Amino acid sequence: MHLLTNGVTVDLNTITRIVPAHHRDDLSALSEQVAPLAGGSWLFSEPQDHLTSLVDLMSFGWPSLTVTDDGLEVASTCTLAELAAMPDDHGWPAHPLFYQCCTALLGSFKVWNVATAGGNICSALPAGPMTSLFSSLDAEALIWRAGGIDERMPVAEFVTGNGTTVLRPGDVMRSLHVPLSSLQARTAYRKIALSPLGRSGAVVVGRLDPDESFTLTVSGATVHPEQLRYRSIPSAESLERDVAAIPSWFTDPHGAADWRRAVSGLLAIEVRDELASPASAGDSASIPEVRS
Repeated sequence: MHLLTNGVTVDLNTITRIVPAHHRDDLSALSEQVAPLAGGSWLFSEPQDHLTSLVDLMSFGWPSLTVTDDGLEVASTCTLAELAAMPDDHGWPAHPLFYQCCTALLGSFKVWNVATAGGNICSALPAGPMTSLFSSLDAEALIWRAGGIDERMPVAEFVTGNGTTVLRPGDVMRSLHVPLSSLQARTAYRKIALSPLGRSGAVVVGRLDPDESFTLTVSGATVHPEQLRYRSIPSAESLERDVAAIPSWFTDPHGAADWRRAVSGLLAIEVRDELASPASAGDSASIPEVRS
């Protein structure tokens, strides 16, 4: 089996079949050797010699985006292209953040058209932009546990480390729920990388809710999302101190831990200052998306 990804054909020579899923019972085939398939942009990007079969989640035909009375339901199979193109029909102040976080992937249009929100989060890469997006909006993931049990949990807790999540064999992320209060919040976004087209070294998102509470989410620079919460916008000194105290900075080819800690503190202050300024309301789409 192979998939054309970003112009490169990547073979998975041990895969003998792909089974389309139409009912939840079809997921019973999942195991250590049988993996779920959505967009496949990560699955087909490196050897998966332990796998023998795939279960295609796209066959479920889940609606990608559903607006509800209490927020937005995003299917795990929703593509980045669909998220980025989501129309601003409801006047949500947080609407620009969806496109901004999609740009952090820095993939071609071919990748955007197949990569899925759920797949990006489940791959648990620290630089996963969908982890940044949905954790910063306090979204909840609906997990279909093996055996038929449903479980909801914050996306910020779903990713537990570099490449690790709460999923067990047979589990599937079904959807993501973004609460209306987060959609009605003002947001500010910053990303930095060591090169203009490099993987994110840090992604920092601030959210100012209608009740004036302030949440800062740091990802990309940490092995899992880190969140700082305040009843109101904190002082620059307090915020910088709290960011520096985050314990999960890490080093890889895309940045050293001390650099990530330093630049995240600077970006956090930029985010804080933007949201503290009434003039920035409704103007978050104009900020730079890639810094080097």
